[in-house]
Amino acid sequence: MNRLKNINLIIWDWNGTLLDDVNMCVNAINLLLTDRGLPVIDKTRYQQIFTFPVKDYYEKAGFNFEKEPFEIPAMQFMDLYRAHLIHAGLHSESTRVLKTLKSMGIKQVVLSAMEQELLNELLLRYNISGCFEGAFGIDNHYGTGKIERGKELIHHMKLNPEECLLIGDTLHDADVAYELGCKCLLFDGGHQSRIRLESSGHTILSKLSELFAY
Repeated sequence: MNRLKNINLIIWDWNGTLLDDVNMCVNAINLLLTDRGLPVIDKTRYQQIFTFPVKDYYEKAGFNFEKEPFEIPAMQFMDLYRAHLIHAGLHSESTRVLKTLKSMGIKQVVLSAMEQELLNELLLRYNISGCFEGAFGIDNHYGTGKIERGKELIHHMKLNPEECLLIGDTLHDADVAYELGCKCLLFDGGHQSRIRLESSGHTILSKLSELFAY
């Protein structure tokens, strides 16, 4: 990949990219699987099957939506997620990278499939809300994706997509970048395996600080 040029704004994914919540998600989904007498999964399997919309991932994990509606485990998962958020933290380089970019005069926003109120709460909790020009979450807990919300972000902030870089940890983030017309880097420390991310053709970061090389 050539060095990125004319980047004025970075669009950050949240879960898995800045927030290190993968192990917590694996533990939470395994509690739900165990309650239903289904086999649990490990982190490797999780990163192989996690996808958007998350309903598809639940089915791959073993949930049967002919026996119960998707909304039941989805809401149970969010209850567990909220209860265990105290055990999650930012990736080790997140704060330093965000503050360095801010000092360089590069604007930053968050685009997340997390519910808006919870997203706002966490940015304050981790003392990084001041790094961002805005935070764009969604209005439900069902992980339906971020493309439409991303289009709202571009329109609301009157951005030129060609001057934006999206950084995420899933193939969905690559799809969002494509739909928005943004450049894209992917991070392999999140919710999908490096092998899956490589299929996108985008440059893969093993550490967030590697983005400065571009």
